[in-house]
Amino acid sequence: MRLFSVAKNVLDMPRWAKRTLIVLTDISLCILAVWVAYFLRLSVWVPLYDDAAPAAIGSLLIALPIFGLMGLYRPVLRYIEGASVNHIVPALLVYSLVYFVVFTAWSVPNIPRTIGVIQPVLLFVFMVLVRVAARYLLTELLDRQEGMIPLKRVMIYGAGVSGRQLAAAIDSHREMKVVGFLDDDRRLKGATIRGIRIYLADQVMHVVDRLDVDEVLLAIPSATQRRRNEILANLRSLRVTVRTLPDLMEMALADEGSDRLTDLDIDDLLGRDPVLPDRSVMDAHVRGQVILVTGAGGSIGSELCRQIVASRPMQLLLVESSEFALYSIHRELEIILQARDNETENRKTILIPLLGSVQDEDRMNAIVGAWRPSHVYHAAAYKHVPLVEHNPIQGICNNVFGTINVANCCVRHGVEHFVLVSTDKAVRPTNIMGATKRLAEMALQSIADQCTTTRLSMVRFGNVLGSSGSVVPLFRQQIMAGGPITITDMRITRFFMSIPEAAQLVIQAGAMASGGEVFVLDMGEPVRIVDLARNIVELSGLTIKDEENPFGDIELRQIGLRPGEKLYEELLIEDAPIDTGHPRIRKAIEAFLPHDQLSIKLTELRTAISKADVVHCKQILCDIIPEFQSNAGVFDYVHLQSRLLLPEKNVG
Repeated sequence: MRLFSVAKNVLDMPRWAKRTLIVLTDISLCILAVWVAYFLRLSVWVPLYDDAAPAAIGSLLIALPIFGLMGLYRPVLRYIEGASVNHIVPALLVYSLVYFVVFTAWSVPNIPRTIGVIQPVLLFVFMVLVRVAARYLLTELLDRQEGMIPLKRVMIYGAGVSGRQLAAAIDSHREMKVVGFLDDDRRLKGATIRGIRIYLADQVMHVVDRLDVDEVLLAIPSATQRRRNEILANLRSLRVTVRTLPDLMEMALADEGSDRLTDLDIDDLLGRDPVLPDRSVMDAHVRGQVILVTGAGGSIGSELCRQIVASRPMQLLLVESSEFALYSIHRELEIILQARDNETENRKTILIPLLGSVQDEDRMNAIVGAWRPSHVYHAAAYKHVPLVEHNPIQGICNNVFGTINVANCCVRHGVEHFVLVSTDKAVRPTNIMGATKRLAEMALQSIADQCTTTRLSMVRFGNVLGSSGSVVPLFRQQIMAGGPITITDMRITRFFMSIPEAAQLVIQAGAMASGGEVFVLDMGEPVRIVDLARNIVELSGLTIKDEENPFGDIELRQIGLRPGEKLYEELLIEDAPIDTGHPRIRKAIEAFLPHDQLSIKLTELRTAISKADVVHCKQILCDIIPEFQSNAGVFDYVHLQSRLLLPEKNVG
């Protein structure tokens, strides 16, 4: 216990005191090496204050400046073994050469020439032994101290460069213990890295159980999505948590304090390769331009801004109705630009934060008229299905008339490109949110049919994971709370994509637009929500609690469809998509009302809104959008109307 106390006291010392301790230790070792060297040469112990004094003083005068200049005293004392031993070799080579020249080649009176050879060798041995002993004292003994929380036992999947770097990082932080590596290369079987054995991947089930592994860390950033899916399928049946190591470039660009290990990203959970944009097309479309993004503080809007900033526009206008959301994205982009502009002499991007609602026609007209953007990306919308279902008039005002306001401002001021961010819920909608987005599409198609100056287009895609209200963060929160995971219906399926995919698609499609197109993404097969939930649970090292496994960890509970929710989503109304220049982007040509007819219906809709007549608003939506089949009954809308009427109104 006294030894543990000494080690803890040393670790608690300030940095300067630790470095002073190391310097004093090396001074002692230099003198000791001279004394022992004399004994090996003369077979007698020579007093250091007599004939050996010049050799000892010379050693200090040569060693300390060389060791200091070559960084021998920079490593932290706790992690002194690996870093310092690597520094010792070149430092001792330089020291040995100088010491040899002075005391052997040139020679000093009364000092045997062999001292210039023996002393550097002894000094190297002593310094290495002392540092290894310090490492043992300050880490191994402390780790074995009674009452210490046991370290999490982990295996690293991937014995390449990333795996070795991860093992070194874990060893430095001492929060986990690497008990083995897994790799597909059969030539590595039985080999070791840092004293840790490498096992073949097909041994994983046996090895994880035998070594009592708590967590598997994937260090295979270069693996294809198909290979990652195969690995995850093998790990899913094991009761271990699975986490992944980001790409090394992402790690290099990440903040110093950010976590390096992350939960599995959505591509791993869904088993789909991400849709890659043509970056050159995006850059050519955005670079040097004045760009405006509405809803800039939202999930899609903020990612649009990040992607746009990467392509170096001249000015980026951030339009947002929420003050905090606008502050957050503006601050984030300022940090990104500051870091980038410190590294380049290119023209800097100017950020302009603008508070305002897309429903405020005067405000939008003033913004577009003053700044004259060449491209407008309209991401401002109310997107949460149940909330819009309970606030239908606000949903219509924002999603329909807000879109029309911005589009008309763009046409009025000669904006080159206008792109609407739409949703798969606009296809054969069963809820107010989907109907408002489809009506917004139809309004844009109608305006585009009459306009030759502004290219108006829209991009339709599925659920965006990681956005506000998305399902994966919700499932993870429910898992952390011990369950249950709530699923509206076990049969429900959805198309999924990541936020970066969605933002890149919007920009890419906008560059392809000639006017009036509805762009959709080929998102592969829809995913069952219950399968997604099972994957998240099992890859968190837990089990599903059901009739077959009553003692499982997390229950999956069906709670019933929400108002306006449907079991299956679609991306196309008609089944004849047209290919574009991008292999995963399709173009849909879909029916819409002529401008004159649509204007009459929109006027009726405005009148119904002014009267707070929810039932009539819904009926007009059904008239304009024949495929709109609401899941919410008339009684629900009458109930809503009674709550939304103006104070002077009364419902009998």
